[in-house]
Amino acid sequence: EIYVFLPYLFLNTMNNYPIATILGGGGFIGRYLVRNLTKKNFRCIIPTRNPFAKVYLKTQAPPGAIEIIKFGQNSFDEIKNAVENSDVVINLCGILFENRKQKFSSIHEDIPESIAKLCSQFSVKKFIHVSAIGANKDSKSKYQQSKFLGEEKAINNFDKTVIIRPSVVIGSEDNFTNLFAKLSLSPIIPVVNTNYKFEPIFVNDVARAILKAIETKNNEGKIYELGGGRVISFGDMIKLILKIIGKKRIVADVPMTLAKIQSSLLSILPIDPIITKDQCLILSEKDNVVSGDHLTLKDLNIKPTDIEKEMEKWLWRYRSGGEFAKV
Repeated sequence: EIYVFLPYLFLNTMNNYPIATILGGGGFIGRYLVRNLTKKNFRCIIPTRNPFAKVYLKTQAPPGAIEIIKFGQNSFDEIKNAVENSDVVINLCGILFENRKQKFSSIHEDIPESIAKLCSQFSVKKFIHVSAIGANKDSKSKYQQSKFLGEEKAINNFDKTVIIRPSVVIGSEDNFTNLFAKLSLSPIIPVVNTNYKFEPIFVNDVARAILKAIETKNNEGKIYELGGGRVISFGDMIKLILKIIGKKRIVADVPMTLAKIQSSLLSILPIDPIITKDQCLILSEKDNVVSGDHLTLKDLNIKPTDIEKEMEKWLWRYRSGGEFAKV
């Protein structure tokens, strides 16, 4: 009887825990964020288009700590109910390129606007909107424009919004370091604008920063730019990946004109593009680094993780004899 009673006692106690609704909670950053939030006794509601595919998230926390709900155009009432019962709402939704079903304007602008309005309607204490370094209304890139407009719409519709702008986020599941490690199968690795600089940040540092931003008082309306503390060029980042996996390859700088032609050709294929025309525009603009105009990891008392040491933990798979050596 005691064993039967304990789960109910635990769930009843959890009713007093703060509730966080996390849009995009089943994605790359989301899984790390959920883990950090549940360690701080948050109950997490995760809206997703495919709840059955995200059930694994429930293994990261005690029973009852994570609820996964259906999120789609026909299930917006579920989101409304989740926000109504939440102390904090976090938006991680984002795409790197457009397709027929998903557009920058709908994902980066419409979603934060709608969620911010709901947060204003109900008693939500804080809305954390994750954007990106480089968000700029004057950018030629639709991605960067939409990121800025999304920030603007979030803040204008809910004054308790906090903006998080990370640089390139890396981790064992990322589509950046793993992609270029796979490309090491070729003797030549093509890179568009090898001199373009960014400040890669470890995914768990981003998750920790979001949690700290939730806990920090009087930061509503503020912007945090998150960089890993090591500014590195695109070309040198590829060389670092090659060093970690123990391979020597030629890193070739692809002329921007050629890259744009290639991206236009790839856009007509029914596959995820390696690079898009919009990404070429980003690579021809300002470097993706902390500007110094906004708050940073330091303001959240977070020391960035050494990305090289972290990359060694997952890129070993691409070394000779590693898991993906013959893939």
